[in-house]
Amino acid sequence: MSLDQVLARIDADLDQSIARLMDLLRIPSISTDPAFAKDCDHAADWLVDELSGLGFKASKRKTPGHPMVVAHADGPGRHLLFYGHYDVQPVDPLELWDNPPFEPRIEETADGKVIRARGASDDKGQLMTFVEACRAWIAINGSLPARLTILFEGEEESGSPSLVPFLRDNADELRAELALICDTGLFEDHIPAIVTMLRGLLAEEIVITGPDRDLHSGMYGGLARNPLHVLGDIIAGLHDEHGRVTLRGFYDGVPELPDEIRAQWQGLGFDHQKFLGAVGLSDPAGETDRTPLEMIWSRPTCEVNGVSGGYTGEGFKTVLPSQARAKISFRLVGDQDPEAIHRSFVEYVESMLPADCKAEFPLGHGAPASRMSINDPLFEQARKALSDEWGKPAAYVGCGGSIPIAGHFQDILGMDSILAGFGRDDDQIHSPNEKYALESFHKGIRSWARILATLT
Repeated sequence: MSLDQVLARIDADLDQSIARLMDLLRIPSISTDPAFAKDCDHAADWLVDELSGLGFKASKRKTPGHPMVVAHADGPGRHLLFYGHYDVQPVDPLELWDNPPFEPRIEETADGKVIRARGASDDKGQLMTFVEACRAWIAINGSLPARLTILFEGEEESGSPSLVPFLRDNADELRAELALICDTGLFEDHIPAIVTMLRGLLAEEIVITGPDRDLHSGMYGGLARNPLHVLGDIIAGLHDEHGRVTLRGFYDGVPELPDEIRAQWQGLGFDHQKFLGAVGLSDPAGETDRTPLEMIWSRPTCEVNGVSGGYTGEGFKTVLPSQARAKISFRLVGDQDPEAIHRSFVEYVESMLPADCKAEFPLGHGAPASRMSINDPLFEQARKALSDEWGKPAAYVGCGGSIPIAGHFQDILGMDSILAGFGRDDDQIHSPNEKYALESFHKGIRSWARILATLT
């Protein structure tokens, strides 16, 4: 087994690797739109053909929605599972794209060359870094250094409705010692990172009803209860003066950050003023006794995502609304229980209701956070491999968003995941003119080759 030869092969074959990625990017595999169902099927077939050509036993598996791609290859080392998704987001608004979204091209930018197309970063470019790393290993050594299973999903961008049933039905086939996921990014575009904390999510909606119809504010104002006033009081009471959430038991299960992780994060030199300044802000909100990175990676949140009620059209209408509603999301960490927090939220809202008002809760569903055990020495081996490739110490980081697949792997297959991706903050995923840096693609392939070598 010669890692140096594998890396050299990756460098020599980069143009061919890019060409293969371009072929995949040309397939408009938009999972949310039924008009593109055949294209999703085509993308699955394309991946099956590529993996079969490398010697994997690959197949397309039917689901009630778009197909899964499953592939297996024998090897002498551990059993690893790699996950990615081949579906992409819709391209609307099309008029904001500089070029057709499914006609990929390489562009020169101030930060270097990029591959511009829908799915370039999320997630076709990322999953192909792993495929191309496998290709180089097989070309040099005739086989892979580990036993590999690959799972490519076709519904990630549409909520993964078929994923959990598929994992449960095929758990024995898919279960491995460790999962590898490439759907994350670099820290501040240049520091390699392994995500070890993923926040969960609880989505809530409140509908406050007062009078049985909209009322004239001149006739009823001041005497009749206004649901928007009630809703405003409820929202205002969700946080105290220190930025902490006031729901009973909200912080149950919230862990303190380990000292070694806090030290790593402090060493990243995160510039919160630059981070906020990029969106026209300057002062951090939230918990006053926490650092900015703690607040976006390892602390729970309560955010108001939308409020409506009464007349919101052009002009003015002096109405006292019958109803007011708000959508509120909670990002969860550690062992916070979404169901317990939902009950606490309902209890709080009902305690704030005056006479003549009632509350309904149409949503109230969520998923818990995920944490990876970095005590497993495989994580430190992977971190060293990333550090060696990028020439900078890789960091264990948190993720402010949610990646449900990592939690499903823990709950259903009983295994942790190494989440290592190479996207950049400005890749414009889900937006017009999505891109993936050519450096991310090239060094991403080399990174997986190194990780495969160290995990055997």
